[in-house]
Amino acid sequence: MLGDQKVLFSGMQATGNLTLGNYLGALKNWVNISDEYKTFFCVVDEHSITVRQDPAELRRRARALLMLYIAAGLDPEKNCIYYQSHVSGHAELAWILNCYTYMGELQRMTQFKDKAAKHADNINAGLFTYPVLMAADILLYQADVVPVGVDQKQHLELTRDIAERFNSIYGDVFTIPEIYLGKVGRKIMSLQDPSKKMSKSDENPNGSIYLMDDKDTIIRKFKRAVTDNEACVRYNDNQPGIKNLIDIYCACKGISTEDTEKEFDGKGYGDFKIAVGEAVAAELIPLQERFHELEQNKDYVDKIIKDNAEQASYFANKTLRKVQKKVGFPERIK
Repeated sequence: MLGDQKVLFSGMQATGNLTLGNYLGALKNWVNISDEYKTFFCVVDEHSITVRQDPAELRRRARALLMLYIAAGLDPEKNCIYYQSHVSGHAELAWILNCYTYMGELQRMTQFKDKAAKHADNINAGLFTYPVLMAADILLYQADVVPVGVDQKQHLELTRDIAERFNSIYGDVFTIPEIYLGKVGRKIMSLQDPSKKMSKSDENPNGSIYLMDDKDTIIRKFKRAVTDNEACVRYNDNQPGIKNLIDIYCACKGISTEDTEKEFDGKGYGDFKIAVGEAVAAELIPLQERFHELEQNKDYVDKIIKDNAEQASYFANKTLRKVQKKVGFPERIK
């Protein structure tokens, strides 16, 4: 905790194009809660290279992601928005924590098993120790709270275990982070397969709305969205496609499911799909306009990158020096 203000840490990988699911499920909520905490929002580029990346493309996506954080409404003067790779403390602390993490713990991580199955030709050590780097990301800033998706919950539980193990040996070094339990982001599903989460890596481009999709593309994708034969706009589990569209509409309009059902009572799916598309476009157009402004202002973005990396490094080094001293590394001569 920094002063009386609790610390919040989160980040996204610099791979793929952000979807409406990433925005409504995470990014929009970050903006809504950012004033309540001392925040560190990381562009997670070191994690990204567990899978082979094109170097130029990774650099481009990392910069675009950082600009999307700002375009969505995160003020870089109030929130520390930075590249993971620009703060060496992430990798340095990860090595130390590797030595306090057991092989059996990492072998139980379901995400490692899933990714190893997808990338059988590149099951590298980084893929295996990914959760330790994530633990370092969080513990480096003494984060009190971490908003994570369901797929990352197991990693956060491991982070807590590692921190508690280290503290039991060396005293009160790390803050034990809690899963963020505030306003929960809606889980947005694929428009083409509502049993699956909307994904950056979906092979069917019609399944996902990307944050930089133009209005015509957004409307077209919603017109093609999978629904059912019941022909009524009702929020229930037997109509997963319509339920997903209602979730999206409610999140963009700031209204309840009941209000949505009343608004579209007696209307067909065609009208509803177009209305959802219009609501999403209205939500994303200001973000897109701000993003294009940032693209044209290279010096401003470069200054944010430099200043926030320095700020993040300052806080990271406070923790890192303490940890290095605890484990017995020689003190640095000033």
